[in-house]
Amino acid sequence: MKSAVVVGSLNLDYSIALQRMPQPGETIAADSLTLNPGGKGANQAYALGRLGCQTAMIGAVGRDGAGDTLIRNLQSAGVDCSGVLRREEPTGQAFITVDKQGENSIIILHGANYTLTPADIEEKRALIEAADCLVMQLEVPMETVLAAAKLARAAGKTVVLDPAPAPGPLPEELLRLCDFIKPNETELSLLTGMPAGSREECEAAAKTLLQKGVGTVLVSLGAKGALAVTPHGSVLMPPPKVKAVDSTSAGDCFTAAFVSHWDGGLEPALRYANAAAAIAVSRRGAQASIPSAAEVEDFIQ
Repeated sequence: MKSAVVVGSLNLDYSIALQRMPQPGETIAADSLTLNPGGKGANQAYALGRLGCQTAMIGAVGRDGAGDTLIRNLQSAGVDCSGVLRREEPTGQAFITVDKQGENSIIILHGANYTLTPADIEEKRALIEAADCLVMQLEVPMETVLAAAKLARAAGKTVVLDPAPAPGPLPEELLRLCDFIKPNETELSLLTGMPAGSREECEAAAKTLLQKGVGTVLVSLGAKGALAVTPHGSVLMPPPKVKAVDSTSAGDCFTAAFVSHWDGGLEPALRYANAAAAIAVSRRGAQASIPSAAEVEDFIQ
């Protein structure tokens, strides 16, 4: 894709590095605390910009220093932030714990993200109409996601949904508007009510989403790579081998890399997305871990 618009969240991330996750009722010491620009929407917009895709962001932040920081960081990747609105509510925040294996758990405080409305989408519709692709997540209100998808589909744009955090089954009206949906195994299970532990289970669950109107289901499998399921079959793409230190932005980087490299061929786009995500998990931070297009090309070669 030559251009994309992202409708989604912008958060300030508080990332806590631990040796292991605490048990219920247990107090443990952290190794470090870092503050990083984040939010699934902003992460994907930043990654798209870094990977050479002309990108605009539609979202909401507070009238605070955190909002200023998030906008500046997106702009540093070449992202058009004219669609980022300022609100009286504070900028969204995420609290992330990362263990020594690089696995993470995330708690989100929505803040200004949940003030983004369908009326805001209508106000910024020119950004959607000017892009080749709309990329969305579920850290803003569902009615806003649906409004953006309807507008993009009516304008003939490619619609990509990263269904995180997955609330359970999604409205079929939304699924019918999605050319691509990219859950991980846990999200796929929540979306379908089916197990998604093995390739066979993932394919069976993905096919139920295809039956509801989704064009292609992309399942990110972490260390097992990625699985694409279409009405014509499936493709499993193993990942490159790297030492994982922080998986916070892996899914967001995968989504953005796939979109930036999509030209109709599944295998090349999956290979590129796997490579970008592999680089991201080998570094700490959300947006700080996202590679440039040149880094991904060098890694593949």
